[in-house]
Amino acid sequence: MLTKKFLKSKDECEVTFEFAADAAGKVALVSEATGWQPLEMKKRKKDGVFYAKVRLPESHKFQYRYLLDGQTWVNDPAADAYVPNEFGSHNGIVDTTPTLN
Repeated sequence: MLTKKFLKSKDECEVTFEFAADAAGKVALVSEATGWQPLEMKKRKKDGVFYAKVRLPESHKFQYRYLLDGQTWVNDPAADAYVPNEFGSHNGIVDTTPTLN
């Protein structure tokens, strides 16, 4: 799940990435926003969901994937979109463009 909170004081969007991975011991967010370096996600005790909060610039699209236990790549079923990657699979997209409600 992606939760987006647009900050009024800055042109940023705080994105909370959440991923349920019952069988995984560790989950890392790997994205363009982190220079493709793994960002280890925390695990909530109440429901076992892994999460990470990242502040990103508004009105951009960033590719990302999750890395489970340092071995298995998976996509977020809640990504805003998907694009093919150079490894023959797909990356998720998080879009930080504000929407008009």
